[in-house]
Amino acid sequence: MKVGIVGAGMVGSSAGYALALTGTASEVVLVDQNEKLAMAQAEDIAHATPFHSATKVNAGGYEALVGAGIVILACGVSQKPGETRLALLERNADVFRQVVGEVLAVAPECILLIASNPVDVMTDITTRISGLAPQRVIGSGTILDTARFRSLLGRHLGISPQSVHAYVLGEHGDSEVLSWSNALAGSVPVASVAAQMGRPLTQEIRDRIDDNVRNAAYRIIDGKGSTYYGIGAGLARLVKAISLDQRAIFSVSIVTPDVEGVSDVALSIPRVIGAAGVLMDLFPDLDDGEHAALLKSARILKEKASSVRL
Repeated sequence: MKVGIVGAGMVGSSAGYALALTGTASEVVLVDQNEKLAMAQAEDIAHATPFHSATKVNAGGYEALVGAGIVILACGVSQKPGETRLALLERNADVFRQVVGEVLAVAPECILLIASNPVDVMTDITTRISGLAPQRVIGSGTILDTARFRSLLGRHLGISPQSVHAYVLGEHGDSEVLSWSNALAGSVPVASVAAQMGRPLTQEIRDRIDDNVRNAAYRIIDGKGSTYYGIGAGLARLVKAISLDQRAIFSVSIVTPDVEGVSDVALSIPRVIGAAGVLMDLFPDLDDGEHAALLKSARILKEKASSVRL
């Protein structure tokens, strides 16, 4: 499958690199308003492919996206000194209005993957701008938070994170919800596995894992300015699920008709991903505290998205 990436910065180029090395896409096309940057990133990534895959990597204008089945949007503007978050969102909405129009003019049947932050609000904005069915406008949501959660649980239990089945729900941000009540290792609740292994999940350990998941981005940004490798790999994994119609389950963000009584809100819950995009929502069984936390997250995101004028 041909995959386009609009925005050749660190997130976009990391996604392109992951796609190229895994051979997930037959062709990757990078598009950026800075044409020299897009060309440089494409050439650099192309030099890595002979070691791992036959993926073609190119750069070009929007016309180069003709035939793309998936387009990743990793574009946007940075916050100006003194600028409010709302003003930034409205400027990004203007950027996305232009970008989405250009993309759909040449690739009207594509699925849009949104990687720009705040990803839930930008997913809502893109859905409204594009007029596409929500199932075709997919935000990366909490796929990275979920990966962090599984990694930390696996590390504590001494097992592979790929054997941990646990999800982060709601916002990709401060109000996200770690769903402890249905976290499993294999088919066994993690609390039971922890007890059997002599590694109990005390409240102190749960709080530490929660903090490490919730605040990972802040620590990484403090150390190197931004995060990109993790989300780049996550985007490549979503592309694989779509291109191969895997019907795999990921915690991605789309505009959802009802979440805890909040209507038409973009946030993450587990969803089945295949060739047509999101095929099904899977609402997990939660305890009372998790229900309340997810409701709070949904209300926060609905308020943020509703404040943006389009």
